[in-house]
Amino acid sequence: MRKAFLVFAITSIAFIAILSYVNSRFLLLLFIFIPLILMGLYDMYQSKHTIRKNFPLLGRMRYLLEELGPEMRQYFIETDTDGRPFNRLERSMIYQRSKHVSSNKPFGTQLNVYDTGYEWINHSMNAISFSKTVTEPRVKIGSSQCTKPYEASMFNISAMSYGSLSKNAVSALNNGAKLGGFYHNTGEGGISPYHLEGGDVVWNIGTGYFCARTLDGKFSVEEYTKRATLDNVKMIEIKFSQGAKPGHGGILPAAKVTDEIANIRLVRKDGGDVISPPKHSAFTNPLELMDFVKLLREKSGGKPIGMKLCVGNKSEFISICKAMVQTQTYFDFITVDGGEGGTGAAPPEYSDHVGMPLRDAIAFVYDCLKGFGLKNEIKIIASGKVVSGFDIIRALSLGADLCNSARGMMMALGCIQALECHANTCPTGVATQDPVLMKGLVPADKSVRVAQYHKETIHSALELMASAGLTHPDEVTRDAVSTRVERNEVETFAETFPEIPEGCLLQENSVPNKFLHFWKKASVERF
Repeated sequence: MRKAFLVFAITSIAFIAILSYVNSRFLLLLFIFIPLILMGLYDMYQSKHTIRKNFPLLGRMRYLLEELGPEMRQYFIETDTDGRPFNRLERSMIYQRSKHVSSNKPFGTQLNVYDTGYEWINHSMNAISFSKTVTEPRVKIGSSQCTKPYEASMFNISAMSYGSLSKNAVSALNNGAKLGGFYHNTGEGGISPYHLEGGDVVWNIGTGYFCARTLDGKFSVEEYTKRATLDNVKMIEIKFSQGAKPGHGGILPAAKVTDEIANIRLVRKDGGDVISPPKHSAFTNPLELMDFVKLLREKSGGKPIGMKLCVGNKSEFISICKAMVQTQTYFDFITVDGGEGGTGAAPPEYSDHVGMPLRDAIAFVYDCLKGFGLKNEIKIIASGKVVSGFDIIRALSLGADLCNSARGMMMALGCIQALECHANTCPTGVATQDPVLMKGLVPADKSVRVAQYHKETIHSALELMASAGLTHPDEVTRDAVSTRVERNEVETFAETFPEIPEGCLLQENSVPNKFLHFWKKASVERF
């Protein structure tokens, strides 16, 4: 192909020269062909790209098509049920509900109901009118040790940091939370001015202790107290891990680290990525964690203190439960993030192959809390690809009390799943710090869409409950949802995840066999 290119170059120049004898205007073609020939010659002599070296000029088409590939597949090839992480049906539903446009669809389902893994709600012959369900269900979060419990919506904004998202996006989310009466989790990037525009806030504190740290990254009680006592801050969440990259720590690429973000996070602006360590430095074992929980609760004035984790080693979570029982210090809530959760930037191996998926994780955490006699003190929040009313009911049936959504709320803002979150080139202005791109996102308009999406999704969940003959989210049990586990075999969640007896994990002689190995391994003196 290199010889072919040389023949093309020489022939082109010769042909233009001949044409110029006929009309000198043909010399203008040199402005097109000379740059192409120079590009081809450069390709022949560069050494970094084999395709371009072997196929001068023509090889560049490969990189162009690769660049356009995701858009081509999304708009011209992808079917309604294709697309990852969210298919077109899911994305369209979110867009329609956020715009208050009917999301009803004709002609029946496009899903294959005989596929393994297909799930459905078990409706009742004794279905009730929607008007008889609780219209605005709230969940009281606060253990017996919490003096300022919080009444939360059953559907809220999951953890997304300012820095990962633009200031316009954060502002729109917070104002949407204010309009709709639900909370907005700050993400581990901490509390920015755009989180304090009137919406209720859950302050997520990760291993980097952003907004609550010294410059060298240690936890600062003084900085924590300043922010934890703010009126907008309703709860504090200790982040151990997130579903998309558990055990890895957080990454804010250098391209997104502005002076403002560095000042908000209390980090040095040195031109590099902002990294959260893979583990906490404020405590080293479950007993020390309980001391940390007491400190956070005291300095916040008695607000609910929770933890967020993607379940990994089961024994480590059991260790925390043992520590709560031993010290009589309780979390007020636990956010369970599934391995399918999203992120702005993560290595593919972590996104694809690390962390327990949400359904298994909710069932495990619920059973642990019930087995240790702690469930009445602690609420479970489910997070990880929760975008529809059915997703909420499925999470509640496994043991969750309420749900968070990140990418659903992003799509309500206008996210088109361009998968550019890590590159600072998000075309919708949601996940970028580029002032030109973020200008297209108007908070006053998008906040209404966020609130509308929340309202419609709650309405959908309550309608499903009514069809199942249930009047309140507390009535949703593991009998509510069925799954096709084989081609000709169906199980309810009660059969797939049978519940364990209350208090059975308090003594070794009553621990169920499936928990015994992990129970013995768990120690309050180490994670």
